[in-house]
Amino acid sequence: MQELWECGKEKITREEINNNLLLATDEKGRTVWHVAAERGNLEALQNVWEWAKEELTTQEINNKLLAPDDKGRTAWHVAAKRGNLEVLQEVLDWAKEKLTTDEINNKLLLAPDDKGRTVWHVAAKRGNSEALQEIWSWAKEQLTTEEVNNKLLLATDGNGNIAWHVAAQRGNLEVLQKIWDWAKEEITTEEINNKLLLATDNKGRTVWHMIVKDDNLEILQKIWDWAKEQLTTEEINNKLLAPDDK
Repeated sequence: MQELWECGKEKITREEINNNLLLATDEKGRTVWHVAAERGNLEALQNVWEWAKEELTTQEINNKLLAPDDKGRTAWHVAAKRGNLEVLQEVLDWAKEKLTTDEINNKLLLAPDDKGRTVWHVAAKRGNSEALQEIWSWAKEQLTTEEVNNKLLLATDGNGNIAWHVAAQRGNLEVLQKIWDWAKEEITTEEINNKLLLATDNKGRTVWHMIVKDDNLEILQKIWDWAKEQLTTEEINNKLLAPDDK
């Protein structure tokens, strides 16, 4: 890759380097930055970053190199999907060099893809508890308490799913436990009950409906235990055990 870069610099103009190499997109709207992140190729990603700093303006780096693909996914989303912590950390570190705090929050931590999913949803869907832990730690550093609660912990995607729903659908008890523990630290009992345990997606389904459908007894038992701790008998009967909209 280094040899190709050096050869390109000798043969073509700076504008051609930028448009045909660094900023070129494939049929899916992905730059070389997306591809390197998806493959977990940290060395390639580092090379691209150094070349970008040599050849591109700060505005070009911010608006194009960190831009989403055709599915609204940045390299940050792609790395989260792959569960690659090294790539996630590098992208965040580089973003801190070039972006404002507001841009880091809105273009990375809280940026939604075309399905309304942030990296938080992506990590929960993949069942990657380590990635989820790191994203949580970074969010706590970067965001206000209100932003952490409303835009990360309890944020919904385009289907009305919070990360809690996503983890339940994937049958990942470790991720569910982490989200539960963080919720107990950060939000009120009323918010835990109404925005977590009893929260419904766009189809009117709570996490309970999702787990019953998948017949995951281990997670079903865990949700039941948490519900017994948090909810009144009336809430359990009328809200948790109530039928969904379907």
